Amino acid sequence: MQSDNYVLQMPNLNYASGDIGSSAYKLGFTGGELAVGPYSKTGYKLGAGFWYIKTITPFSFTVSNSVIEFDVLSTDQPKTASTTLTVSAGGSGGYQVTAEENHEMMVYSVGALIPDITGDNSDITEDTAGKWTEITTYGFGYSLYGNDVVTPFPTAAPPNYTDFKQFANTSKSETPKVIMTSDQVGKNREAEVVYKINISAVQSAGRYQNVITYIATPTY
Repeated sequence: MQSDNYVLQMPNLNYASGDIGSSAYKLGFTGGELAVGPYSKTGYKLGAGFWYIKTITPFSFTVSNSVIEFDVLSTDQPKTASTTLTVSAGGSGGYQVTAEENHEMMVYSVGALIPDITGDNSDITEDTAGKWTEITTYGFGYSLYGNDVVTPFPTAAPPNYTDFKQFANTSKSETPKVIMTSDQVGKNREAEVVYKINISAVQSAGRYQNVITYIATPTY
C-alpha cells in the first residue's frame, strides 16, 4: 500500500475485515488469519477469523409447555401428550439438545414407580429405540419427530408412533442423551417430543410425577 507520502509493506493480511453490500447481498469478511480459533486467558476472550463468529441469528430455545398432565390413567389404555421444542442457532457449529429425567415416574409419599418402558421386545433403553405397540406393555417413554432429530426418529409426523426410547435417568447415573443435533446454522428448528404412559391392573394408586430436563447448547 502506498501514496505520495508513504509506503506500507506487510507480510500478510491478518487484519483485513469489513462489510460489503449491495441491493442484492450483504457480506462480512476477514482475510488472512494465520491462527483461526477461540483464545482466552483470565480477564479476556478473543475470537480470530471467520468474522468470529458474526451471527445474524441469535441463539434461542423454547419449550412449549412446562407441565404435562395425563389425568386419570386406566389399565391397558395408553395415553400420550407432547411438547414442542424450538431452536434457533446462528453459530458456525450449529447446536444440540439433550434430554434427561430425574427419576422414573414416582409417587413421592410412598415411592411407588411406573417403570421406564422396555418395549414389546424388552429392547428399549435410553440409547436404543424399540417397538411399543402392545396395550399390555407398561411403562413411560418418549417418541420424537421433526427437524434435526436423532435416528431412528422421523422428520415428519408418522401416522402412528411405534418407536420409543427411555429418558436417561440421572438417579441411575445415566448420561443425558442428544435428541436434536445439527452442525448448520438454523432458525426455528422444531421437534415434537411425544410422551407415552401405560399402566397394568396391579399399578399402585397415587399421583405419579417426575421432571424432564431439556438443555440446548450452541456449538462453535
